[in-house]
Amino acid sequence: METQRTEAEPVGPLASFVRFVVCGGGVGVLSSAAVPLLALLMPWAAANAVITVASTILCTELHALFTFGTGGRAGLRRHLQSAGSATAAYVVTCAAMFVLHAVQSSPSLAWEQAVYLGASGLAGIGRFLVLRLFVFAGRKETGAVAVRPVRGGLVHHGDLLLAR
Repeated sequence: METQRTEAEPVGPLASFVRFVVCGGGVGVLSSAAVPLLALLMPWAAANAVITVASTILCTELHALFTFGTGGRAGLRRHLQSAGSATAAYVVTCAAMFVLHAVQSSPSLAWEQAVYLGASGLAGIGRFLVLRLFVFAGRKETGAVAVRPVRGGLVHHGDLLLAR
């Protein structure tokens, strides 16, 4: 017998980080194969932009449904916030490469890879934290308080004495 999931089940930080790496890494590998194929039909920069947008949208949906266990699709607000964090990660990796080339005019391929992968790793951790703590953070519901009208005089509410 199948049961239908009606509420989002919270996912712990370690499990969500592993899911983040698997989803993001899997989509990243697919993207790295898709860009050169699409570049056969259009300029490389355009192909890279198209695949980057598509992979960010796909990852945001995967993160909403699987990584952070929200129980639903991402929605426009989360897509925009995720795109912002992806843009920030892109800026971090570009800045790291710029600094490397400013410090060393002709770095070896090994240095470029080390700096790029290190910056990507740090940017990925930062992106995970932003997505977990802000974009896909569970909203805490506050309990409703019953309110009834009071006629005249003073109203007691806990330790407070309120004038009406």
